[in-house]
Amino acid sequence: MVSAVPPRSMRRRVLVIQTQAENAGAQEISRLVGAGLTARGYDVHNLFFFRQSRGFDEPVNTTYCAPRRPGNPLAFLRFLVSLGRQIRAARPDAILTFQHYGNAIGGAIARLVSPAPVIANQVSARLTMPGWLQKLDLMMGRLGVFNTITVNSEDMLHDYSRYPDSYRRRLTHVPHGFDQKHSALTRAEARRRFALPVDGVMLGTAARLHPLKQLDATIRVLPAKPSWRLALAGHGPDEVRLRALAEQLGVADRVFFVGEITPEQVADFLASLDVFVFPSLAETFGLAAVEAAHAGVPVVANDLPVLREVLAYQGEPAALLVDASDTAALGAAISAVLDDPALRVRLQRSGEGLKTRYSVDAMVDEYVHILEQAM
Repeated sequence: MVSAVPPRSMRRRVLVIQTQAENAGAQEISRLVGAGLTARGYDVHNLFFFRQSRGFDEPVNTTYCAPRRPGNPLAFLRFLVSLGRQIRAARPDAILTFQHYGNAIGGAIARLVSPAPVIANQVSARLTMPGWLQKLDLMMGRLGVFNTITVNSEDMLHDYSRYPDSYRRRLTHVPHGFDQKHSALTRAEARRRFALPVDGVMLGTAARLHPLKQLDATIRVLPAKPSWRLALAGHGPDEVRLRALAEQLGVADRVFFVGEITPEQVADFLASLDVFVFPSLAETFGLAAVEAAHAGVPVVANDLPVLREVLAYQGEPAALLVDASDTAALGAAISAVLDDPALRVRLQRSGEGLKTRYSVDAMVDEYVHILEQAM
């Protein structure tokens, strides 16, 4: 028998601190964790540093420290004061921080203004962290600013193997869970929804438009394949460069910038694609590729150790892995997926099994265990 949710006055309050509010992988994970904890009776509040995108679908109990990214020292100081006040006002029993700046800044300020234990979530690849921030993270972990530090893959756990024991003993592996992304739309209906051509081969990616995502790699395969098109769902600082590259290569009419999409729109976007291409240079998990593989969209991804680990089920790959910086090799891998029905079936079969490996309930149960131990 499922017990009733306790009254608000008796519920433990968990504060989730995140950097920018946008529809991206780290925010999706914190959303799933928050929703799962709420369903288990916790009083969950969300605190973002600032709002990055207008299309962000914020959870309930969400507040912001600043209207935009602080652009000067005075604005940053005001942001820090606001962050401290918001944490103190929330009176949390425990704090979850996400992403490298969320861990470093959120964790440090939390320790100054609140006795609540801090659980840091390392959901950012170390390649994305400047050297000074890596050193700060190391120091905070060694000094016990974080009670626990979660990582989301065995590869990332190995990445910290050379860290001192005082840091490593706080590490715990919590695999991501994910929502199923199955659409009721036909491919033609899905393409019309995103103003994409109904005919022809459609490659696609859902990712932040950032140089580390190496999205230019997919654009570079288009000149040799006149019937292929590419849909990019996301927003970010690399959009200007990507548009310029498409113009330079003469393929601008075949590259479609869909813009940021909400978690609810991901399933329909995936339904519009023939192949999901994931050429990212650095990942800690690769949530977007996992969602695509499970949705039955063949995935061609950059050959990273973490993607070899994550995109597999019972020893069978759920994606075709290739050196994405090699334009000819990437194009050949995409062609292989398009031309070989048996290969597509094998990838789709393994992709379907990923749900067994990455359950949202199992992920939330791990966080309940961590929180109860910390509190």
